[in-house]
Amino acid sequence: MYFAALLARTEDGWEASDTELDDVETLSDLADLAREATVDYDDDTVLVFIEQEGAWFGVVRVDGEEDPRIYVSDAAAAARSSYGEILLTDEMLGRDPDDDRAVDLDALDLDGTEDGEPEASDAEPDATDETPGASGVPSGPLGDTGILADLGVPEKDLLGLEAGDALNDIADVLGAAEVLETVR
Repeated sequence: MYFAALLARTEDGWEASDTELDDVETLSDLADLAREATVDYDDDTVLVFIEQEGAWFGVVRVDGEEDPRIYVSDAAAAARSSYGEILLTDEMLGRDPDDDRAVDLDALDLDGTEDGEPEASDAEPDATDETPGASGVPSGPLGDTGILADLGVPEKDLLGLEAGDALNDIADVLGAAEVLETVR
């Protein structure tokens, strides 16, 4: 089950509205939807909360015309979701969307040996390497961990939140718990 809501900060405090993401296909569409939720297009902060119950949550922050900032609690789980795929941009994942050679480079043997030379067999994989999932998306948090720091949710606290109660916890710190609850 998914939940999506917009929290717009206005002069009078936070205003919440639930939102349907069925027509949203890109991060740009999502940012436009967020901007439409504000009265003063240029100055207001809008937070888009997206949650797949118990699996992951995401926060997108749109400040006026600035590029959206994104945080996802579990990128690998979000990658398996159509809404999560909107948030996991190529830039966020460190991929070049125009680089068609990426797949070809992975197939090449670039270990420094010539054809016919034996490879060193005593090399062990580095246990500290973070191995991405099958889709190339890392497990765990991804994105701007300081996305809410100026609003009272420091990086450490954001990283400590677990899917399920996270959006309510964030809204509570923002002083927007009641308005978020009205749209749940």
